[in-house]
Amino acid sequence: MYISKLDVEKLTNNQMTKLLFSGIEDDNEKGDCIFVAGSSKAIQYRLPKAVELYNQGRASKILFSGGVRWKDSELPEALELKNEAIALGVPEKDILTEDLSLQTLENVLASLLVLDREFHLHNIQRLLVVTTSYHMRRLHLTLKTYMPDWINFTLCPAEDNNTGENNWFLSEIGRKRVKDESAKVIKYIQQGALCDEKINI
Repeated sequence: MYISKLDVEKLTNNQMTKLLFSGIEDDNEKGDCIFVAGSSKAIQYRLPKAVELYNQGRASKILFSGGVRWKDSELPEALELKNEAIALGVPEKDILTEDLSLQTLENVLASLLVLDREFHLHNIQRLLVVTTSYHMRRLHLTLKTYMPDWINFTLCPAEDNNTGENNWFLSEIGRKRVKDESAKVIKYIQQGALCDEKINI
């Protein structure tokens, strides 16, 4: 069934799990750059995953994307992530930043210019994509919709403590995140803002 045909109010827990988490797994390919979407908890969950991929030699550059200044922070999230990555041993020369975007679509659109300046878009074959697993479907569809169609994506989910495939339904915050995220994916596809996709649900 196509995602555009789903009604979020009628989805079971099992169906929401399939919508957000099915097929979200690392294929272990190497890429040109590690693309990290910012969030309030990105330093805690997404940064370690990005640094792990970099240290494994999976890609030679990391791009941190995000311009939100979270509470108690003087810097946008991309620069906070950069500073923490340097503290963890990633050389500054291997870090790219995009610090204007305020949400997922802007993460993708604003990062296109940064990627083009660094690599020239026609040279990019694959990006390793880092975000939390429950956000990965929407980010992946956004990348597929707005980035050039010759770029491939390897999905490298970073698990948080309470919104993974096997535990989101055990807490109120997990249930709210998954229902809200499911609603966003369906709504944006129905609006035509994201490409539609078949899902076994």
